Amino acid sequence: MFLGELEEVLEMTNMVEFQKNMIPLFRRIGCCLNNSHFQVAERALFLWNNDHIVSLIANNRQILLPLIFPALEWNTHNHWNQAVLNLTLNVKKMFSEMDSDLLLFCERKFEDEEANLRVAAEKRRATWARLESVASFQPVTGNTAVLVKPTTDFIMC
Repeated sequence: MFLGELEEVLEMTNMVEFQKNMIPLFRRIGCCLNNSHFQVAERALFLWNNDHIVSLIANNRQILLPLIFPALEWNTHNHWNQAVLNLTLNVKKMFSEMDSDLLLFCERKFEDEEANLRVAAEKRRATWARLESVASFQPVTGNTAVLVKPTTDFIMC
């Protein structure tokens, strides 16, 4: 419902008003793109079927594509629904046709950030392993902290 009403509002929005709200709006749309409920993700991707909205996005693609690219990339590798996957690939193709250099820049930036996240995760695992090793040699007494295994970190929109 939110996305349907959003499309109606965006249809009547001029460029100046769109630019005032586009960053927080497209952060939220990025979350919708990755929603595990396929109808939410699909409806968010249908925004690119509206010519007026596409023109607003195209004129501001240097700001908007970097905001939503991680969501698009995640969908291409992880979304369970085939329709969402196909729509995501269509949106990426549309951006590629608009500005292939910008899309390549976003892909490189995304890959660099993913590599940095993998390195940071490995450092965290190594730190936990060292802490667990040290803690396993310490006797547990009334005033000693108890070792708790870390859970998997994840980010929710």
